[in-house]
Amino acid sequence: MIIVLRRDATEKQLKHIVDKVKKLGLKPMISKGIERTIIGVIGEEDILRVQPLEVFPGVEKVMPVLAPYKLVSREFKSDKTIVSVGGVKIGGKKIAVIAGPCSVENFDSLLKIAKQAKKGGAAMLRGGAFKPRTSPYAFQGLGEEGLKYLHQAGKEAGLPIVTELMDVRDIDSVEKYADMIQIGARNMQNFNLLKEVGLSKKPVLLKRGMMSTIKEWLMSAEYILVNGNFNVVLCERGIRTFEEATRFTMDVSAIPVVKRLSHLPIIADPSHATGKWGLVGPVAKAAVACGCDGLMVEVHTNPEEALSDGSQSLMPSNFVKMMQEVKKVAKAVGRDV
Repeated sequence: MIIVLRRDATEKQLKHIVDKVKKLGLKPMISKGIERTIIGVIGEEDILRVQPLEVFPGVEKVMPVLAPYKLVSREFKSDKTIVSVGGVKIGGKKIAVIAGPCSVENFDSLLKIAKQAKKGGAAMLRGGAFKPRTSPYAFQGLGEEGLKYLHQAGKEAGLPIVTELMDVRDIDSVEKYADMIQIGARNMQNFNLLKEVGLSKKPVLLKRGMMSTIKEWLMSAEYILVNGNFNVVLCERGIRTFEEATRFTMDVSAIPVVKRLSHLPIIADPSHATGKWGLVGPVAKAAVACGCDGLMVEVHTNPEEALSDGSQSLMPSNFVKMMQEVKKVAKAVGRDV
């Protein structure tokens, strides 16, 4: 259920409604937009249907939420959410580009990549300190040492950092060093992990599961919002289909679909979607044309020696070229990079 307040509603009236909702055993979630304040009520809607909330001072209208995801829906919040990560805004006119290596390998190479990514136009630095790998024998990341390298490299390059959290036991370390917490595709439905980052004050980047529907993806985001964290950015990174020409199939249609269904910003990861560096640029341009709010791209100074995903990593020179081409597309659709 959504309670829309009048423009002239006072804080006293807002508090009165919130107290009433709590008294009924329901959970009120307040969203203050530019023009309206909205109260999303979590719980059994039948309880509210017998309450004449429309007559409460300050209430303009009361509406049921038809989508199974309440807080992430456009019904709950019609104006789009803009998430700020270390001063970088995701969801506005400017398309935020996140770049960096798949894995943090050592500090010197990470710092070199960070500086060249920043020079090429990146707004944030990515890198994995904890790596979910298909094979238990593959490189699993440097752990907390890698987090420290990320933090220092981001600081020296002047870039906020995003890194993946895989285990609730590591959340304190990731919160300490990262500006944004990434929930990877394999953990999209790790509900205990989603609840924990929902209690966090750090912005969250939620990747779509490789075999998940858009509805399931948005329901996972709901877990984070319902626990109090509204700073969520979605990331389309390709889904598994019968096609074998690419690592996954980039679902660019998911971008405008999500824009219609949810107020949350959405970015695209063409590196993981294609698995081939030569396809990253074209797919990145397609994602921008479809309305994405950002890109996540893997960049490495020596992909041949990368400890993970070298085949999909761009050399810094290719990253610069991609950025030049992306800017043209962004301009054509009324955006900046």
